[in-house]
Amino acid sequence: MIPAERQRTILSLLSHQEVISISELTEHLGVSHMTIRRDIVKLESSGKVISVSGGVQLAQALHSELSHDAKAEQQALEKVQIGKVAASLISPEATIYLDAGTTSLEIAHQLAGRDDLLIITNDFSIAAYLMNHTRCEIYHTGGKVDRENQSSVGGKVAEFLKGVNIDVSFISSSSWNLKGLSTPNENKVSVKQAIVCAAQTNYLISDSTKYGRVASFHALDLEELNGIITDSNLSASVIEELKDKGIEVIC
Repeated sequence: MIPAERQRTILSLLSHQEVISISELTEHLGVSHMTIRRDIVKLESSGKVISVSGGVQLAQALHSELSHDAKAEQQALEKVQIGKVAASLISPEATIYLDAGTTSLEIAHQLAGRDDLLIITNDFSIAAYLMNHTRCEIYHTGGKVDRENQSSVGGKVAEFLKGVNIDVSFISSSSWNLKGLSTPNENKVSVKQAIVCAAQTNYLISDSTKYGRVASFHALDLEELNGIITDSNLSASVIEELKDKGIEVIC
């Protein structure tokens, strides 16, 4: 059986059960573990499946995002730890970008008391916190207001970002896989693309529950990032694939 046929068979099997182990697939297809793993990597790179411990499952479709308040209640501890690690990477006197989101807000919390940074954000909650707890120079991008996510999106945000030089950006995402970042909101695509063009170094900040989700609009290839800051629950096989792509993974 050629690789394309095996991969179609794997997808067909997954349409009838949530998770299939590597051992089940080797037995069903009569090939080695290494062959199955290569097939899974191929399917994962195309955004069709995700690796789980000892097996594989179909990628999860994301059709809409939770509100800012709802997101704040999820993976709170992981977000705090990601925020601490991200903040430790910020050099004195740097110009940074904090993308909209509750994980980015945790980075802002770690910057309380600082006065040496120029911080750019499209998130209203982040801007408000920084105004009250830091003496840093703050710029809000402006643009179309997304009420649910308490941020600005769209072409006006992208235009603003094209006119600035950023040392390091921290980019959020509710859905990503080995293919890249995606979003159910088309207005966020131009913002993500403008960020990576404006910044010298770009980090994705995302807890591991966001991995394996696929939304309607592709925003960025993973190769456009310098690194990913996540929690320790991201599978070892995914971490190895990311490293093979030249992407630093900080857990």
